Amino acid sequence: MTYGRFADWYDALMAEAPYDAWQSFVERAFAQYAKRPGRRVIDIGCGTGELAIRLAKAGWQVSGVDVSEHMLAVAQAKAEAAGVEVLFFEQNMAELDGFSDLDGAFMFCDALNYLTDEEDVKRTFAAVSRALGGGGLLLFDVHSVYKMDVLFRDAVFADQDDDLSYIWTCHPLDWPHSVGHELTFFVRRGEWYERYDEWHEQRTFERAVYERWLDSAGFEVLEVTADFTDAPPTETAERLFFVARKR
Repeated sequence: MTYGRFADWYDALMAEAPYDAWQSFVERAFAQYAKRPGRRVIDIGCGTGELAIRLAKAGWQVSGVDVSEHMLAVAQAKAEAAGVEVLFFEQNMAELDGFSDLDGAFMFCDALNYLTDEEDVKRTFAAVSRALGGGGLLLFDVHSVYKMDVLFRDAVFADQDDDLSYIWTCHPLDWPHSVGHELTFFVRRGEWYERYDEWHEQRTFERAVYERWLDSAGFEVLEVTADFTDAPPTETAERLFFVARKR
């Protein structure tokens, strides 16, 4: 499911998102593990381009890929306003094409969890491997099995503001470790509120499964940590972070 009108309010809803922590994770991983001197990278599932633009400001050569044309339109406008050059491409991550010899790739904010078919995850890892040069890094995060099966299970989240309110309801799906996100937004239009509805599906897999698929795609897994820490995942970790290097 691609983001539709949600793209118009995504940045407002993500105002407290830990972009600084994601950027620090990228910079730390490259400083620790990169075998290539370059910083030519691709942000897959880039959304409105917030992280890509931050890295471009820091001197990285960044391209962004997303399946949502609405998100990319917002990202392009933001990059132009920021005075940085980021090339944006509308592509499905499982069909990534046109990139070669990159120094790194990353998929954050659980972008990979939008692939509910395990074959698409495998195809994505293979496509990223083809896009990277030897020794290139792949960084990504995913929801943990615990978060999908316990924290999201039948959960309801809501927030109310003068201009934008939402109700977010989680529903278990038929796949293991999966959830459907039912999103209802109320946007102020003068004296009235306009309603918009979206439906998003996400799925995750066990850590060992991701590691096996990465190995099959030609990657060496260098570390797996959790929740923006340097510690390995616990049973109640919510977000897993992977660092892998192309062999």
